[in-house]
Amino acid sequence: MEDAGLASQRRTTSDTARLLQDLPGVSLNGAGGVSSLPAIHGMADDRLRIQIDGMDLMAACPNHMNSPLSYIDPTKVGRISVFAGITPVSVAGDSIGGTIQVQSSPPEFADNADSSRAKGQAGTYYRSNGQASGYNLGTTFVGQNVNLTYSASSAKSSNYSAGSDFKAAGLGTAGGPWLAANEVASTAYSAKNQDIGLALRQDKHLLQLNIGTQHLPFEGFPNQRMDMTGNDSTQVNLRYTGQFAWGSLLARAYGQDTEHFMNMGPDRFTYGTVGMPMNTNAKTRGALTQADFLWSDISTLRLGAEMQSYALYDWWPQAGGVMGPRTFWNMDYGQRNRTGIFGEWETQWNDQWLTQVGVRHESVTANTGPVQGYNAQAIWSTDAAAINAQARARTDSNLDFSALTRYEPDATKSFEVGLARKSHSPNLYHRYAWSTQPMASLMNNFVGDGNGYIGNPELKPEVAHTISASGDWHDADQKLWAFKATSYVTQVQDFIDARRCDFGQCGGTANVAATAGFVNLQYVNQSARLHGVDLSGKMLLAETADYGSFKGTGVLSYVRGVNQTTGGNLYNIMPLNAKLALVQTWDSWTHTAEVQMVAAKTDVSQVRNEVPTAGYGLFNWRSSVQWKEARLDFGVENLFNRNYAQPLGGAYVGQGASMTSTGIPWGTVVPGMGRSINLALSMNF
Repeated sequence: MEDAGLASQRRTTSDTARLLQDLPGVSLNGAGGVSSLPAIHGMADDRLRIQIDGMDLMAACPNHMNSPLSYIDPTKVGRISVFAGITPVSVAGDSIGGTIQVQSSPPEFADNADSSRAKGQAGTYYRSNGQASGYNLGTTFVGQNVNLTYSASSAKSSNYSAGSDFKAAGLGTAGGPWLAANEVASTAYSAKNQDIGLALRQDKHLLQLNIGTQHLPFEGFPNQRMDMTGNDSTQVNLRYTGQFAWGSLLARAYGQDTEHFMNMGPDRFTYGTVGMPMNTNAKTRGALTQADFLWSDISTLRLGAEMQSYALYDWWPQAGGVMGPRTFWNMDYGQRNRTGIFGEWETQWNDQWLTQVGVRHESVTANTGPVQGYNAQAIWSTDAAAINAQARARTDSNLDFSALTRYEPDATKSFEVGLARKSHSPNLYHRYAWSTQPMASLMNNFVGDGNGYIGNPELKPEVAHTISASGDWHDADQKLWAFKATSYVTQVQDFIDARRCDFGQCGGTANVAATAGFVNLQYVNQSARLHGVDLSGKMLLAETADYGSFKGTGVLSYVRGVNQTTGGNLYNIMPLNAKLALVQTWDSWTHTAEVQMVAAKTDVSQVRNEVPTAGYGLFNWRSSVQWKEARLDFGVENLFNRNYAQPLGGAYVGQGASMTSTGIPWGTVVPGMGRSINLALSMNF
């Protein structure tokens, strides 16, 4: 997706992940207002490699609230590349679901010294649902060999409203705010991002340095037991690209420091004025070197090496009662470091045939220091003593492989088939979340199902074998019509799923047998299989002098996921869904009428007591007018104010007591947003 295709999407959301929602095979798992988690072919979060301007950023939270895409505002995005099928080893690594690369707009340079200039842009928006508002601004000095930029953005929203009442109205807290029956609690947010950049060019060499900061004072999470009450992060990204007679060279070094805070927001019950504070501190460091050698007139040899180090501290200050008098250490000096090397051979044999084959090896090491509970009582000390007595260091040796063949018999069609083996090592919480005490386990959950999770130090890396085939048909100029179909099958060995916890304080027999309500789970390796199909197309329907052009577009995706060890369904799999749009382009105006259709979700995860959702259809309308130096966007999302449960929204636990969600019956799924009237204005100067 290029800048032009992203323009209308950027005006409708403050969540960068939602820029991906029109891509076949991509769905979004519910989280906070600026932190949705993208999924590719049913696999999300850590199973994807997500890069922001080449940086592999990491979530530093037991609930994965500060997801990688939350660190870049949609208005900063210039290009998005999604590898949803066979991912080349040069862009994969420690992932089995695919790769998402988000890039800012590239630096601009003047043709000569006399044409150096300063330029800027500013934008603002308002969305009626949640009374969301924000701004973005930027200024740039464009020189012949130097580019200086500064950008800033701000986004805020109150709780949004569903299409109609889905619960009883009442107080969200003891003496707290009144929550209407259609108000989705814990969905408010406030975020600010800044970035300063320097780019230097000399002949065919480019050096770039960017320093970005995020200050996020609050973000509610309706499918988690906590809200994010602060997230402060700094990213430094230094990269070099150069062109030589033998090929090209890329080098990058980056770092991120994050301070993250969680507690119960205003819509939840709090213990006095303290609540239950949970803090994390994380440092990420990474580097990459990649060389593309022009081996011959038809072949390129791509070689690279990269490393990443990640350190995490996760502690919960005492909060009184059983939560004290000591600090609870959920993870003390958690470490996850990886190093990798890869080689890739790409050959354009002739005008019709291209092949690409690659191999990658990674070493992933993990460890954590001793932990402790709130006090010396057995409810905390028994589990802490058990994990402290173990040898916790782990080393995974992962081997990846990919092979792809593309055949273009003529200018109107192409076919592609490929296979791959990809690996992903468990994250720190998969292995080291240690407390079986139900209250503590509920706080270690990054899938939003309301259940509690316990780690498993013996987890093995996931290994996925994928085969994919696609066909692309279009007119010779690719302007009148196009249709693409992709099918895939992925077999995952040692898939990290969950089993009912039957030891410690997890709940024993009752927990194992429960067919409703929230349960306590432990991560475990099992076998899984996912298969599906993606369809997409477009067609020029009419073109007239009086009314411009009319284009139809469509996307359809289907994925099925099965746990082959248990015979059950995988969790959070998007049901069959489609999106159809009619787009009119007339002079400087663009109008879009869009219908989104989602089938009922009935294939649910029994081990998690996942709740089915009904099918629904939504209608959206968007219009924009583009002048030379300004653009105005106007639209209505969910025009008919349809009330619906989000298939990937998770359990609604956003109000009442965080530990029990008092007043909200089990089985309530986070509803989607009701009607919203959106207005946005942007200007260049």
